[in-house]
Amino acid sequence: MQVDLEMEGTQVAELPRFQQALFQARRLRKLAMGCAVLVTMGLVLGFFTGLFAPQSLWPALLFNQSAAMLVLMAGLQSAWWVSRWRAQAMGPAQLPQALQEREAPVGWYDRLLDRMSQRWLHLLRQIGAPTLWLGGWALLALLCVQALWNLALPSTPLGSSATVGAALALLLAFGLLVLERQLAQENPAQWPEAQALAQWVRVPIISLVLGALCLFFGSETAVWPVRLAVLIGLLPALVAAELLLRAGLSLFSPRREQLEPRLLARSFVADMLRWPPQPLLALQHEVHTRFGIDLRQIWAFTYIRRAFLPVLAVVVFAAWLLTGIHEIPLQGRGIYERFGKPVAVIGPGLHAGLPWPLGRVLNVENGVVHELATSVGETSIATQADPAEGPAPITANRLWDASHVNDKSQVIASSRGDKQSFQIVNMDVRFVYRVGLSDQAALAATYNSADVPTLVRSIASRILVHDFASRTLDGLLGEDREGLAEDIGRAVQADLQKLDSGVEILATVVEAIHPPAGAANAYHSVQAAQIAAQALIARERGAAAEATNQAQLQASVAHDQATARAHEINATAQTADRKFSAEQKAYANAGQAFVLEQYLSQLSQGLANARLLVLDHRLGGDSNAPTIDLRTFTLPGDPAPSRKTAQPGASN
Repeated sequence: MQVDLEMEGTQVAELPRFQQALFQARRLRKLAMGCAVLVTMGLVLGFFTGLFAPQSLWPALLFNQSAAMLVLMAGLQSAWWVSRWRAQAMGPAQLPQALQEREAPVGWYDRLLDRMSQRWLHLLRQIGAPTLWLGGWALLALLCVQALWNLALPSTPLGSSATVGAALALLLAFGLLVLERQLAQENPAQWPEAQALAQWVRVPIISLVLGALCLFFGSETAVWPVRLAVLIGLLPALVAAELLLRAGLSLFSPRREQLEPRLLARSFVADMLRWPPQPLLALQHEVHTRFGIDLRQIWAFTYIRRAFLPVLAVVVFAAWLLTGIHEIPLQGRGIYERFGKPVAVIGPGLHAGLPWPLGRVLNVENGVVHELATSVGETSIATQADPAEGPAPITANRLWDASHVNDKSQVIASSRGDKQSFQIVNMDVRFVYRVGLSDQAALAATYNSADVPTLVRSIASRILVHDFASRTLDGLLGEDREGLAEDIGRAVQADLQKLDSGVEILATVVEAIHPPAGAANAYHSVQAAQIAAQALIARERGAAAEATNQAQLQASVAHDQATARAHEINATAQTADRKFSAEQKAYANAGQAFVLEQYLSQLSQGLANARLLVLDHRLGGDSNAPTIDLRTFTLPGDPAPSRKTAQPGASN
């Protein structure tokens, strides 16, 4: 129960925890200083070790151990604040007279600084120094773990320094174990925080013991010590994260100087470091302490505790029976084994059998097609998807002078002049295979072959060596290339059937054959000459086609023009003939009237655009003849001068 100094009649001197507070505060201060020294040494050693050996486990191990000691130091300091408050409550310290009678500041600038400092001091008093220190130490511990978190560290030899470091770690762990036993045996009435501090001490003890195991078993070939040295930091990191969360939540709790503080550095993770773990007991204690509810008096919880083991046994038994139900996917099949003996090959769907391990089902492929290259390089290099808009991938380069991952080198006979020799040919041969569709093939592929791709690759390599030993380079680049894939596939399938592997070769694809450099250069020249000849032939064919098309175009144009002209002449003649016939019929019917009408029509057409001046012969009377002015003049709007003439005897 917390003590409130503002209440009247509070006698703290009678309480055992207040009587031992001064001694406990001194002890906690010494322990915290010792932890600070160990933390400083660990961080300095880890920093300099990381400079000279960054790929070793020493930096990660030292930083993780320092983080564990930082967590312990945070818990000790938090308990020291509580003991210090109790010691001050026993005999409050009087402030010096100089501090009690502080002079008032003079000037506006001094008053501003004094007001700002007073507000900051008030804010810090509201937050509390224990909260700030606890959050700072927790954050520093998290940074230590995060600084060297690397699960990809390689295994390196440690030498004799590992033995010395493991011995020192075990020695320090033994000293902390003695401290933990002393704290665990403390009377809760005299030191309520002792049990919680005992749990805190177990955090560095576990880290030190695990670190000693890493140093003892660390070698150049062992990888798990390095991984364990990095994973050690999870425990102090979890505890530090919980401390940081508690420090943040404590900001929302009101603080009173006269009320006895609680231990802020409490951790659920540290409380679980006991055997057997009792999370429900801790929850029951918290509920009983904070809310006054005793879960042991509730009938429902008592029934749950009693029925937990029988219900758990029934659930486990039902789950074990359900292991006898197997689901086979649509693209697969399975081999059912009863007491380790294959009984039947089952198809897709749900199947019931004996539970594990009395019965089990081995999954087998059902028609899945695989492609396998004879070279091992295909599995050693990770494939990377190329963008659709980017350049072509390297694997698409089929030039003979380029290096290919999937090429396999073969020695083949060749002739150079009159001498026989050998050449090295690189080729990319791929096999498309699958597990047979029959039940016997599924059983053979499961029990007769441990690794089907390795089996196919080894048989294919042996067949290729044997087949190319009987071929020549000229034949391989010529007539033998057509039947090469068929011969190789037939030979590989025959060997697979002899071994009863249950594998079917669906196709054998010869992607590319890369001859030696000399043959490649010669073949390049032949290809270049062939391409040039084909280009010249195509060019001449194009010129001939162009000339032919041009002549055809000209002939077609001349023929069309002559045909059009003949049609025009014929149409004109037909028109004249029909006009003459019509005029002849009109003359026969009308006589002189038709001739006069034609005369007037032709006269109208002829005089349609003529400029005429018509004078009446009756002008001037009988004795005066008309006067005709033959001078030239320009009419309005005429571009050139015109002459007017008079025709005697014209009528109006």
